[in-house]
Amino acid sequence: MSDPLQTYDVAKLDDLVADSVARDEKVEVPEEIQTQLAGESEPEPDLERDLDVLQRLDPNFINDPVRLYLREIAETPLLTHAQEIDLAQRVEAGELAATQQFVRANLRLVVSIAKRYVNRGLTLLDLIQEGNIGLMRAVQKYDWRKGFRFSTYATWWIRQAITRAIADQSRTIRLPVHMGDSISRYRKTLNLLAQDLGRQPTPEEVAEAMAVQPEKIHQIVQAAQRTISLETPIGNEDDTSLGDLIADEVSETPYEAASESMLKRDVNAALDTLSAREKLVLQLRFGLGAGHQHTLAEVGEQLQISRERVRQIENEALQKLRRLDGDRLFAYHQEL
Repeated sequence: MSDPLQTYDVAKLDDLVADSVARDEKVEVPEEIQTQLAGESEPEPDLERDLDVLQRLDPNFINDPVRLYLREIAETPLLTHAQEIDLAQRVEAGELAATQQFVRANLRLVVSIAKRYVNRGLTLLDLIQEGNIGLMRAVQKYDWRKGFRFSTYATWWIRQAITRAIADQSRTIRLPVHMGDSISRYRKTLNLLAQDLGRQPTPEEVAEAMAVQPEKIHQIVQAAQRTISLETPIGNEDDTSLGDLIADEVSETPYEAASESMLKRDVNAALDTLSAREKLVLQLRFGLGAGHQHTLAEVGEQLQISRERVRQIENEALQKLRRLDGDRLFAYHQEL
């Protein structure tokens, strides 16, 4: 018998669940996938294979608590359809032991679904825990009278719990659920187009395939970028963080601060060689000190002299500075 999880397109399931979550609705199984599965069935080979693969993954991907959990749930056999009906009837009667057995027998279904959402911002163990919450809801709401297998129905609740957790917990800045849905659709469309075209599709091509405006694609791409902490450790020693390697483009470096201090000192020393009027004219014209640059007319009005006379004083003062220490001041200017 084919795996009930494969009776419906996975991408369509994702979209429908995300859409229901975005509207904050309870998930109900569509009539089109309420497949009548009669009789007993053997344990689903895909779920067994998933457990086998997960238990052999690289240690960097799956840690010891997950391995221990997988070994524990593998000890509980899968249920036949008849056993599901029996347990569902006992759950309706309020039997706690039946609820616990129903949940335990389907924990591997949660693992099979959770592994598809790895690298979305939550660890595999966190995804499994969130999926288990959806599984428990499914056990309470499963209607055995409709005839379809429990795994078909529970898949919806498990996916809903996982996708909601990813939207709520995976980012430093929380995205609205509908934007998370758009990002998911964008990534799927991008991958499908890349396979069909044999190259990376343009934003316009993705927008056309998704039936949205190109500006919307730009918004989705911006929202998909993840926030990274400056405290993220770099290297194996954990003594260096990401923030240590990012240059501060606003604050002055020690070299720049020292050079500016030396320049101010030498400029002030050079100005002190001028007459009081010449020094004041240069300070006003070039905004030296705490002031701002003034026009010839403004300086003339303040000193009660003509604009032309201000120009003459300025030129005479600059000539004196060039003869005095022009080369050294020009060198500072080149460095800054």
